[in-house]
This record gives sequence, structure tokens and C-alpha cells, in this order.
Amino acid sequence: VQLQASGGGLVQPGGSLTLSCAASGTIGTISFMNWFRQASGKQRELVATITGVGATHYAGSVKGRFTISRDSAKNTLYLQMNDLKPEDTAVYYCQFLMAPDYIYWGQGTQVTVSS
Repeated sequence: VQLQASGGGLVQPGGSLTLSCAASGTIGTISFMNWFRQASGKQRELVATITGVGATHYAGSVKGRFTISRDSAKNTLYLQMNDLKPEDTAVYYCQFLMAPDYIYWGQGTQVTVSS
């Protein structure tokens, strides 16, 4: 399984971006799909999760601004990011967890929020 993340870029504060993560290969039963981010000099942190049955969870810092979703037919994960702030600047990574215990990561896409 390969994950290809895309959609990052440079945006002004208050702007929006949508990240995508397309999976290819033999896709098994997905337990969780996650978006992580890692800012320069900081640890990677979990931003948003969507479970195999569609339940969503968000980090407090992005709740109300970010929306995680998926298109099962296209094996694609999305992260809609609104009202972006400079502190959202980071490399964003997608992660799929598939039964029984397979973990796959995308290559990361840079999001820079700056005026």
C-alpha cells in the first residue's frame, strides 16, 4: 500500500487549504485514518482521526476549523483546513491503520501559513 499526500502550500492567515491522501495497492480493512503534523523542531502530533465507521476526533487546537473526511470509493482521505493560523505551519502526514496491525504513512506535504 502506498499513500500519496498532496494539497499543501503557502496560504495567508485566515485562509483555507484541503489536503488529500490517496491510497493505492491492496487496501484491506481500514481501522483508522489519521492526519498528523510536525512543525520544525517539534514532535509529530495527531491532528485528526476518522475511524472505519466514520467517527471523527480532533485535536483541541484545530477543532472547529479542520474537517477530516474520506471517500471510500476512491480510497482517499481529506483534511479541510479553514481559518488557518501561523501555528498551523507544519509538514502534514497521513496515516492508515489496517487490520490486523499494518501501519502506512504518506510522504508528507508542507503547509505554510504566513502573510
